[in-house]
Amino acid sequence: MNEPRTIIETEILIIGAGPVGLALAGDLGWRGRQCLVIDQGDGAIFQPKMDMVGIRTMEFCRRWGIVSDVEQSAYNRDYPQDNVYLTSLNGYELGRQPMPSMRDEMPPPGSPQKRERCPQNMFDPILRKFAESQPGTRIMFRHEYQSFEQDEDGVTATVVELDSGRTLTIRARYLVGCDGGRSRVREQLGIEMHGKGLLTYTTNVIFRCPEFNRLHDKAPGYRYMFVGPEGTWATIVAINGSDQWRMSIIGNAQDKKIYSDEELKAFACKALGRAFDPEILSVLRWQRAELVAERYHDGRVFICGDACHLTSPTGGLGMNTGIGDAVDLSWKLAATLEGWGGPALFDAYDIERIPVARRITRFSTSNLETMKKVPSSARIAEDSEEGREIRRRVGQAMSEGLRQEWFSMNMHLGNRYIDSPINVYDEPESREQLIAEYEDAVNYWPTSRPGCRAPHAWLKDGRSTLDLFGRGYVLLVLGADGDGGDARQFAECAGVVGGALEIIPVDDAAVCAVYQKKYVLVRPDGHVAWRGDKLPADPESMLKKVSGK
Repeated sequence: MNEPRTIIETEILIIGAGPVGLALAGDLGWRGRQCLVIDQGDGAIFQPKMDMVGIRTMEFCRRWGIVSDVEQSAYNRDYPQDNVYLTSLNGYELGRQPMPSMRDEMPPPGSPQKRERCPQNMFDPILRKFAESQPGTRIMFRHEYQSFEQDEDGVTATVVELDSGRTLTIRARYLVGCDGGRSRVREQLGIEMHGKGLLTYTTNVIFRCPEFNRLHDKAPGYRYMFVGPEGTWATIVAINGSDQWRMSIIGNAQDKKIYSDEELKAFACKALGRAFDPEILSVLRWQRAELVAERYHDGRVFICGDACHLTSPTGGLGMNTGIGDAVDLSWKLAATLEGWGGPALFDAYDIERIPVARRITRFSTSNLETMKKVPSSARIAEDSEEGREIRRRVGQAMSEGLRQEWFSMNMHLGNRYIDSPINVYDEPESREQLIAEYEDAVNYWPTSRPGCRAPHAWLKDGRSTLDLFGRGYVLLVLGADGDGGDARQFAECAGVVGGALEIIPVDDAAVCAVYQKKYVLVRPDGHVAWRGDKLPADPESMLKKVSGK
């Protein structure tokens, strides 16, 4: 006789407890929603796949109140962050991009935050703690997702508890697959991925060597990039700023090699330029790819993070883009569950986030191509005039070509939602300007144009304008004569967005200069929905549009 299945009910079921799934769960819980996260692992991280928390992600951490947790992580905040190009650590240094330590780096003018070095084995526990602190959030490890069926009212998923073999049925209003590059949810939805595809077969090795930087004569760096006659063949990064290092054998798209531990140690010795015995902690063989999903949802089922896009890590944008997906989707799910979000919100998820993924994957691949196509030679390590000239050319090519990767502020803060059905675009704009902004990876120019991240400016009370956004819509009334009274019609229509509308007068000249218009309507995710020097004649219709109705 078959035992009856255990049935669990929740509002949102999230598959995958990586950084994107945890961020989505935390943000949904922060918005007062109920969600369940399941993951087939046990929560332990043996191979941190990322170590840079980008500036936009740190702005979300500020919203969630967890900046201090990131800053107090176990990463050595005094460790130098230089990017160094070499033949080997005991060979020739070809060039160096000096970068401050995390302690010394200051936030740029465009943000109240700065990027942080916090590898996944440190960042995931912070996100998990944040998610589990929300009353409506529950995380279940050692549970494997099997399949789903959806109907008009919700989604029914089948899950297996791995330790007991027991089958569970989970009934949710919505399901989100944050289950990585080999997403089972994406596969079951029949969503295809498009792009260049496979870029390299790469092998990552985490090894321990406390004295590593004492085994060579170079100034310490965060990332060492090794160039031989074959070009750039490996990198080594300071994964915790003290005794652990991640070596990546870059590889290519043709040779799927599996190296023994002895071969991997030989690669480490080649990079160092002398013999030593690294303690190998973990090995990860993976495929670097450039792929973006053709769509991000079907009915009540969504995909998010690596399930949506696969990108080379050359740029540090993979996880950070995934967390951007999560924040974009979270408020739309919450608005729909609260009854005031319309169907265009979910259409907007695809329309807004897919171009961002295409932008970051192309940018990241271009960084990889720059790194691999340096003009090397068999004589690069020769102590000769020709060898010196080759090294000069390689160093110059690396320094100039990779500068956009090291200073890619616009890739993090300059992602604009164009053609979104929930934004109001009523200003003429130059197509040439839009293309130039899209292609510029480095220069971020704050603007309140619809679709852009609402810019940061310091308020008189010491807060950032970003601290005003997140819970619901915010209508900024800017100017010395603006007390918010002239926006009374907007306030009277707040019921259209479930009362999630706040009108905030700002009379600071510096803030007004950054925001450019008298009225700026900001969405719950911090992107601008509309702006103008006059209020719309029909604010109710506008609020219906921006809420997806």
